[in-house]
Amino acid sequence: MSSSSRNCKTRVHNVLNSEQTAVFPGVYDTLSAKLAEQAGFPLAFVSGYAVSATLIGEPDLGLLTQTEMVERARQICRSVDIPIIVDADTGYGNPLNVARTVRALIDAGAAGCFLEDQEWPKKCGHMHDKKVISKEEYIEKIHAAVDTKGHADFFVVARTDAIAAVDLEEAIARAHAAKSAGADATFIEAPRSRSELVEIGRQAPKPTVANMVEEGRTPILPKEELVSLGFQLLLYPLAGLYASAKALESVYQLLLNNGTTAGHENSLITFERFNEIIGVDEREALGKKYKKKP
Repeated sequence: MSSSSRNCKTRVHNVLNSEQTAVFPGVYDTLSAKLAEQAGFPLAFVSGYAVSATLIGEPDLGLLTQTEMVERARQICRSVDIPIIVDADTGYGNPLNVARTVRALIDAGAAGCFLEDQEWPKKCGHMHDKKVISKEEYIEKIHAAVDTKGHADFFVVARTDAIAAVDLEEAIARAHAAKSAGADATFIEAPRSRSELVEIGRQAPKPTVANMVEEGRTPILPKEELVSLGFQLLLYPLAGLYASAKALESVYQLLLNNGTTAGHENSLITFERFNEIIGVDEREALGKKYKKKP
């Protein structure tokens, strides 16, 4: 691969250049993406765990297909202006499948992807009994992704789950090999302690991801501490999903128990605010622009 394609700056590079450190959330549909954008986040991540739960009602165990993920990414990317990084899991097969996945995500408007080294079917990174393919097989996939993107505005994050499957030393070695193969960033998933976060922040090629999953395997650390340890991409992939699930569980139980939501309006967003979020006024104004005059 040419050095020029490796040095191609993307929307995500621009965010990092302006922010130095980017805190960003996971999203799973157009509404959650709009809310992330309106909150002021500079980018967002389409979580495979969250899409699997909300699109097909299944756990993150490799059940979501490439087609389902790409189509959901397309819908999300069309709904917002901020760059969207998409969870591409293992690329859904061998390097040829990786190439097809990357082309499809670029066509969908994605700003980048995470590409991991688990055996298929993969699991959520904070689950037990994960297995990884060989380092050589994984680097072939990274080469395929980087070669396929070429000069496109697409940011490849090389994720490894080798901490759990092998050890920390192997995970760091894979991160270096992926960066040498042209990955734009590295991501060592599910460190189990602050000391492992320290080593990753010290040794992993930059920029590198800290993945903060509430009640997952990795301790949740403040932004300032993660920055001091050497992380630049601070991802909270499931905070929105868990918050919305808790709110739905609460209001549905309330409705079942009381037979009404009357008296609990403070638990709900208002009709007017929701219309603002989805852009009712803008659409109505556009409709009036094209309305035929009598």
